[in-house]
Amino acid sequence: MASSYLFLFLCLFPFFPQLYASFSSSGSHSCSSLIHFKNSFSINQTNAAYLSCDDQSYPKTDSWKEGTDCCSWDGVTCDHLNAHVIALDLSCSWLYGNFPSNTTLFLLPHLQKLNLAYNNFNHSKIPSEFGRFTSLFYLNLSNTWFAGEVPSQVSHLSKLVSLDLSSRDYVQTIDKHALEGLVHNLTEVRHLFLDGINMSSVNAHVFMNLSSSLRSLSLAGCDLQGKFPKNIFDLPNLDLLNLGGNQLSGQIPRSLGNLLQLTHLDLWGNQLSGQIPLSILNLTQLEHLAIYNNSLEGSIPDEWMQEVGNDSLIYLNVSHNSLTEVEHFPWKNIAVLDLSSNLIRGNLPIPASTINLFLISNNSFNGGVSSLICNASSLQILDLSHNNLSGPIPQCFGNLSDSLEILNLKKNKFYGTIPPKFAKGCRLTNFNLNGNLLEGPLTPSILNCRGLEVLDLGNNKINDTFPHWLGSLPQLQVLVLKSNHMHGSLCVNSSKSSPFFSKIQIFDLSSNYFSGPLPVRYINSFKAIINLEKIGSTVSYMGVNDPRGSGFYTYSIGIVVKGQDMELVKIFTMWMIIDLSNNQFEGGIPKVIGKLNLLKGLNLSHNNLNGGIPTLIGNLTSLEWLDLSSNRLSGTIPNRLADLPFLSSFNVSENQLHGQIPQGKQFNTFGNDSYEGNKALCGFPVSKGCNIIEPPPPNVLEKDGSKSNITFGWKVVLIGYGCGMVFGMSVGYVVFQTGKPKWLVNLVEIQHEKKRRRKSKDGSRSNGRRRI
Repeated sequence: MASSYLFLFLCLFPFFPQLYASFSSSGSHSCSSLIHFKNSFSINQTNAAYLSCDDQSYPKTDSWKEGTDCCSWDGVTCDHLNAHVIALDLSCSWLYGNFPSNTTLFLLPHLQKLNLAYNNFNHSKIPSEFGRFTSLFYLNLSNTWFAGEVPSQVSHLSKLVSLDLSSRDYVQTIDKHALEGLVHNLTEVRHLFLDGINMSSVNAHVFMNLSSSLRSLSLAGCDLQGKFPKNIFDLPNLDLLNLGGNQLSGQIPRSLGNLLQLTHLDLWGNQLSGQIPLSILNLTQLEHLAIYNNSLEGSIPDEWMQEVGNDSLIYLNVSHNSLTEVEHFPWKNIAVLDLSSNLIRGNLPIPASTINLFLISNNSFNGGVSSLICNASSLQILDLSHNNLSGPIPQCFGNLSDSLEILNLKKNKFYGTIPPKFAKGCRLTNFNLNGNLLEGPLTPSILNCRGLEVLDLGNNKINDTFPHWLGSLPQLQVLVLKSNHMHGSLCVNSSKSSPFFSKIQIFDLSSNYFSGPLPVRYINSFKAIINLEKIGSTVSYMGVNDPRGSGFYTYSIGIVVKGQDMELVKIFTMWMIIDLSNNQFEGGIPKVIGKLNLLKGLNLSHNNLNGGIPTLIGNLTSLEWLDLSSNRLSGTIPNRLADLPFLSSFNVSENQLHGQIPQGKQFNTFGNDSYEGNKALCGFPVSKGCNIIEPPPPNVLEKDGSKSNITFGWKVVLIGYGCGMVFGMSVGYVVFQTGKPKWLVNLVEIQHEKKRRRKSKDGSRSNGRRRI
């Protein structure tokens, strides 16, 4: 046997150099192609495409160095037998630039796996040359900012087991023929993700011919239209189906209950109507069910809840429908439960202790809240707002604060006191009790919640002085204490220089009984509004990511905007508002208000403020509304206010202002109601005109720099002329009172005789002419 192996070795030995050369040449060629591909792009970390990569994002091609073995490069996998590159994973690699149709990537014919997800190819088209990779079984081009039509050549990749062309920017399309070819030819495909590709011209029935071996099908946000296709998902191995964000209508087909292996079902954001079919109770392995944002109605059947994923269901979202009843929550391992914005009435069922997120806002639940809910020791978000719940707030909520991040009980009928104690290590970021019947003082233990961002206790019956100690919460951005029975002064007697409310952006103490001067120290500490705290300039909303990647929970708030009560379902991080209206503040408006550069809304109306309107308010170039009405302000309206570029609501009515109303720019858009009750104001738009005395035009002689000297000369002349007239008249009066002086009488008579003779001659000449 040994001699046989030796003989075979001696026979093959002469060919070893060629085999080595071939091996080396193949590897060198692949490495060169990869280097050229790398050089086609720049590295750009800041692009939004990488936001879903978390901490796994880094430039993998940085390790690619010419002259080194490419099989050792990051993201490259080779076949060790012949050094062919068979897999390339460059996902989340910060690649940026146009994807060339003649890229050297296509010189790697042995590729079996290619992942370019989460890079930015700058709206290039997907090259048809991708069809050359006939050995590919895995292709992921998701979220790569490709644009245009998906080439039909992709359907040539008949060995594909997984294909992901998903897009978030919705700039890719696929026509009917390309999709038909893809469905027909990809007979081995197990996972097909085409989210965000426009299929508005495609009939959903094209998917009837999908491979029966398919396990994952995701067509979210594809603009599929028409009736929900019946009897087309006869796919016995399907465990994930996502048709969310389309325009499918009609009822959920009963045939959906045939998908016995289904673990994830997403039908959210369509136009589905009718009741939830009982056939879904066959889906006993379901872990994730999202059918929110539809028009589903009726009750959630008790049988349905008993059977559907009783042991497996983790996520259930049926919000924003017209469902009317739910009896209980039997799921043992439920983590996310969202029933918000329905018509559900009755007592509030309590979910299992495994719950992380429990949302039932905007329904008609009534009765009290059982303290059993405090058994949910992992509860992070609890939103019971906008219901008819009543009774005292369970005191055990304070013990949940080491896990609870959001507690929203807004717009119910809770009464009694606020939970008296919050545990150390409290994790609350949003605490909202607005619109209840709560009384009593605030508890200083809320200072244990060092991460608190929003505190809304407005529209209750809280009788207390202002809780100055809240100013030490380092992350507090929104404070709403409006419409309570709070009283006293806001002046701080402490000599401490520690900052108060340094991150505050919305400060609403309206409709209380606060008195004394406006809080200068607080206003001076509003660093976020003064723009000393950098908050960024991008448009975003206040909120938190909710558990298990199920979306973003945005904070909401009710405030007065431009004189109108508004419920903001989202709070812009750039909104800066101060509302101290309807109190008993007195004194002047402090000039420090002119430092609040980013302020968008200021309401000081219905107080006892006096003095003038500070000219420095003209510095507030971001201001959109200003309400100073119903005070005792005097003086004129500063002309600088007319230069505020975004001011669209202005009210100084019911004050004691006088003078001309500023004209031009934004002030030309304000009506008479902005100035009512100021009798001494004049000019547009009030009916009273302004009697403006124009100064006399300058004398012609007062030009060319000689003004001062000439003015002085005329003054001397006028003084002398006046004195001479007075002297002459005085002398004349004395003379005539003492008798006629002969020289003066003779002079007057002689002059009179000369005039008489002259007239007589002129008359004779005139008569002579007439006769002729």
